[in-house]
Amino acid sequence: MGLFDKLFGEFVDVIEWLDKSSNTMVYRFERYGNEIKYGAKLTVRESQVAILVNEGRAADFFEPGLYELKTSNMPIMTTLENWPHGFQSPFKAEVYFFNMRRFVDLKWGTKNPIMLRDKEFGAVRLRAFGSYCVRINDPLTFIKEITGTNGHFSTADISNQLRNLILSRFASILGESSIPVLDLAANYDDLSEYLTARIAPEFIEYGLEITKLLVENISLPPAVEEALDKRTSMGIIGNLKDYTEFQAAEAMQAAAENSSGGASEGIGMGIGFAMANKMGQSFTEKQAATQQPPPIPQHSQYFIAINGQQSGPFNLADVEAKIKTSTITRDTLIWNQSLVEWTKAGKVAELSRCFPIMPPPLPSGNAE
Repeated sequence: MGLFDKLFGEFVDVIEWLDKSSNTMVYRFERYGNEIKYGAKLTVRESQVAILVNEGRAADFFEPGLYELKTSNMPIMTTLENWPHGFQSPFKAEVYFFNMRRFVDLKWGTKNPIMLRDKEFGAVRLRAFGSYCVRINDPLTFIKEITGTNGHFSTADISNQLRNLILSRFASILGESSIPVLDLAANYDDLSEYLTARIAPEFIEYGLEITKLLVENISLPPAVEEALDKRTSMGIIGNLKDYTEFQAAEAMQAAAENSSGGASEGIGMGIGFAMANKMGQSFTEKQAATQQPPPIPQHSQYFIAINGQQSGPFNLADVEAKIKTSTITRDTLIWNQSLVEWTKAGKVAELSRCFPIMPPPLPSGNAE
């Protein structure tokens, strides 16, 4: 059986890879003893590149196209191999195919909550999750740093490492941002863009490129969310007293509609007593409200300008006394809450009566 496999392997001279999966990143073309026939056809399709590895070293790099593996098409390989028999014998090499397309909808999320200090809620614990897209940027770096001799490498083999890298940077960025918890949803796009730019250089070190990273949700623990929902509900309810009365009325109406013979009559009597009690209580509250005395009137307070300096406040009696002693004249600037700006005292209606009535000047024709 081994001899048959060897003979069959040497007759096969087509090297290609048709990817039936959605997560394979690197695939090593399997040949018996890694022997490749001289003149074999290598097909590299779109979104693929191929690398020939000889004795552990990358020998030649092939982009999409159809290649005939001869010495003229493999300049690097010919410098590494001593080709006997007129360069017509099979040669030993490994062919690795790299899937260069974008791998989408890879998931990331927090295993444990992230501890943060929020301005409104104090210390909080947050969980976050999202998705990201990645693709191979440098096949040579990727095979040296990540895949090694793995003949079938998929996204599952590296997703844990990439997820840990994302979470580590995300926790740092979220802590540095100081964004309030209630405002995080409005900043998902900014956080996604900043995080993508922040970790891109570290992905490049693996030969990868992160093309998109999305923050889909940042949430509080269930108990905190429940308390926040109650707080929001109270804000929507508004007046708790009115809401309680409404709930009581709804419950009584539902009980009245439940016809069960004598039980319904008892419920009806209970509803009547409850309604009467409520009406009496409401009447008492309204009557008590109408018996409350009106608020004590507040007297105006005045500020005056004396020798360019503000003085006061003074009540109306103090201002009238100063008018009588001529401390305040008609031209003295005065202000209180009813005035838009500083006004001469003689033009303030409630103070003008305190000044002596002065006759108007005589007409010029009667000055004699």
